Amino acid sequence: MSFKPVVLWTDALVYLLVAVVLVLVWHIRRNEHLLAPWRRVGHSASGMSALTVLVFFIITGLLDTVHFRPATELGNGDNGAVSETAYSVEVLSLLDLIAAPLRTRVEKTYSAPFAAHLYARETVELPDGGQTREFPRLKYGGAHLQDPELELMPDIMARAATGAVGGLLLCGVLIALLAVTLARQRNETFMSALAAIRCRTTATPWYAVSIMLALILVLLGAALALCSSYHIFGTDKVGQDVFYLSLKSIRTGLVIGTLTTLMMLPFALLLGITAGYFRGWVDDVIQYLYTTLSSIPSVLLIAAAVLMMQVYIETRPELFDTVAARADLRLLFLCVILGVTSWTGLCRLLRGETLKLREMEYIQAAHAFGVSHWRIISRHILPNVMHIVLISTVMDFSGLVLAEAVLSYVGVGVDPSMISFGTMINAARMEMAREPMVWWALLAAFSFMFALVLSANLFADAVQNAFDPRAKNLSTRVKAFHRKKIQKKPEVETASARPEDSFL
Repeated sequence: MSFKPVVLWTDALVYLLVAVVLVLVWHIRRNEHLLAPWRRVGHSASGMSALTVLVFFIITGLLDTVHFRPATELGNGDNGAVSETAYSVEVLSLLDLIAAPLRTRVEKTYSAPFAAHLYARETVELPDGGQTREFPRLKYGGAHLQDPELELMPDIMARAATGAVGGLLLCGVLIALLAVTLARQRNETFMSALAAIRCRTTATPWYAVSIMLALILVLLGAALALCSSYHIFGTDKVGQDVFYLSLKSIRTGLVIGTLTTLMMLPFALLLGITAGYFRGWVDDVIQYLYTTLSSIPSVLLIAAAVLMMQVYIETRPELFDTVAARADLRLLFLCVILGVTSWTGLCRLLRGETLKLREMEYIQAAHAFGVSHWRIISRHILPNVMHIVLISTVMDFSGLVLAEAVLSYVGVGVDPSMISFGTMINAARMEMAREPMVWWALLAAFSFMFALVLSANLFADAVQNAFDPRAKNLSTRVKAFHRKKIQKKPEVETASARPEDSFL
């Protein structure tokens, strides 16, 4: 199939972000002092389980980031020769290509999850010329069933079981590959490595990763087996599959959460370190700036900026060749305005940490030897505040995903043509008031967003425990306190406490 690659603004920034992350991973692997905190993250069972879930979200988001315009028709020149290739105005992604049945199988209107009939009655002509009102059959959902009343539930159970078994088999293959890798690293047999995973004796909690991977693959296998014949999350008002809309919303949430952080970091790093290092009137000006910005309700500021951008887009349609380009520019601008209004909290933290660091002996010694300010900031201040930047960045991700949902709910978020959790919830708001109630769109958006935000929060907790020196010291003190308490107990009680101590 002929196609024309399309790189939107957010696509380019996501590619840049992926490249930066790969370079950072390469750099961290070559430096042991940078790798040590990440090893502590890898020892967290909750953190690794959350990372397993996040990987599936990230893969889905990256598949939805590679865009192209498929060829629609070929123009014929003289003697039937091909003279020109025309491309569709619709911008598709790799996810759209993979989920083509979900995207193209559009029903007439609402249908409930796993339903074989529409959710609204219609007037149907009878063979004898009469009319009756009934729930008509869906065009695609359960269309293969002859008698849905009798065949629907057994067919769903059989397909779900088949998909779940396929997911379990795939999980078994992945665990076997993991055991082979561990066996090579530890110079032991395959069965010993497999037993180490099962008995939880590995440093990295691979048992937790395996359990979470099995759960995800079982659910994914069942969903893939069912979505070929049913709308597993129902359809919306215009008949679009809600499962497909939920998958498309993942990219918007990831873009908001990651690109906004990129927009925020330069302001927070530059102003926070500058205020804490130079103090005096520079500190006063920066404090006045972020205090004033914090005093303005962020929703009002974002709404005003988004409305101005909307007017600019509407008055210059010649600048955008597709609807996706226009929606993408609004998404990028939303990331920018969220970044501009979100840097104040991190700036305060960096200012306070820099005020403490500049009084350290080695910084004072650098001043005494005449080292320049730029060299002191780049060699001594910036590396020592990066753990705060990393912790704040990871913990702000879930808040930004929720912010997009709230802003889209009040109508100042992403473009209405762009699918996101916020637009799904906003569309489901009116559907909740109709009779009978349409609840599945809201439930699907909430479930996907909850899984994304919860996994991000759990991973952020693991990162904070690994990188925050205060948390590390507190954990060390707690362990030392337990060791002293055990040593003071009689020998019998100490022996009974050994299994728990070895687990820690």
